[in-house]
Amino acid sequence: MKIIDGKNAVLGRLASYAAKEALKGEDIIILNCEQVIITGSKKNIEKEFKEKRSRVGSSQKGPKHSRISEKIVKRVIRGMLPDHRKGRGKDAFTKIKCYDKIPKEFEKSEKIFAGKKKNNKFISLNHLSKQNGK
Repeated sequence: MKIIDGKNAVLGRLASYAAKEALKGEDIIILNCEQVIITGSKKNIEKEFKEKRSRVGSSQKGPKHSRISEKIVKRVIRGMLPDHRKGRGKDAFTKIKCYDKIPKEFEKSEKIFAGKKKNNKFISLNHLSKQNGK
């Protein structure tokens, strides 16, 4: 089992690492999903996220894009797996768990720190989910 602290980690890099490890058969737990960052221009990221949220079909059918940061991270990882509905993609997807904060059972366990120094152009998932929470 690999426990990854997502504080200041770039979303795409974190997701690709988690997807590769899950495909190898490893259990993946990602903590602090609300502090994961997306690099790029803030205006551009917010605009794309609003457009994605507004493209909603009927209540029964897709595409459903969540505002919750842990679900955003899990959906990005899902996009990096082979077909998540069957076979090894489905098995890998069930091995991934995401949490907004650090649960008590993982507080004292050893973690992999994925974050580095912050760049100027980024936005955190916490800010993005609060911004569009209306």
